[in-house]
Amino acid sequence: MNQKGLARDTVARAALDLLDEVGLDGLTVRRLATELGVKSPALYWHFRSKQELLDEMCRQLLEPDMGGPRTDESWQEWLTRRAHQYRRMLLSHRDGARLVAGSHPGMTVGRKFEAELKLLTGYGFTPAQGLDAISTLSFYTTGFVLQEQASLARQSEVTPEHLATLAAEAPTTMAAVTAIGTPTSDRAFTHGLRLIIDGITAALDASRPSPTGQ
Repeated sequence: MNQKGLARDTVARAALDLLDEVGLDGLTVRRLATELGVKSPALYWHFRSKQELLDEMCRQLLEPDMGGPRTDESWQEWLTRRAHQYRRMLLSHRDGARLVAGSHPGMTVGRKFEAELKLLTGYGFTPAQGLDAISTLSFYTTGFVLQEQASLARQSEVTPEHLATLAAEAPTTMAAVTAIGTPTSDRAFTHGLRLIIDGITAALDASRPSPTGQ
């Protein structure tokens, strides 16, 4: 296969598949070229650098439209659903959160972000308030999944001896984990998300003028 036989999207999709196999640290242009059956220079025909390849992989990951609010759905319900969907997307690939955190997906995704901001203004947000809300939720979700995927990679380190030490030396922590699970559980994500949504709601309400005479 020569460089003209490769499509840019095909290379990025193959890179995402390879990411699942080797992780972000193991993903190299040379290894990807081997997977595609070409020489490394063929890939630089499409991507001037590895970072440009990572940016395209990020674009493909983020490009699917998460959709706007459903009929009669509050902005709180919409943004909550959006955050859960975003988390699932990041978890769909090994090191997905690291890929997104270190890449720039370009204006294809930027236009979708613009559309979401416009939707929030329909709920009474100013553009700045909408930017703060979506950014805070996105950064929370990305950071949560960064920790979540790192914890998955270290799962083999959690041994009965480790748990026994935790119970003996940190009984309060052990009691909390026993009661509600680990800090990277689905319950923990939902709990943190609820706190953020409640905070955005309170800030939005506080910014609105009080009715005349009150």
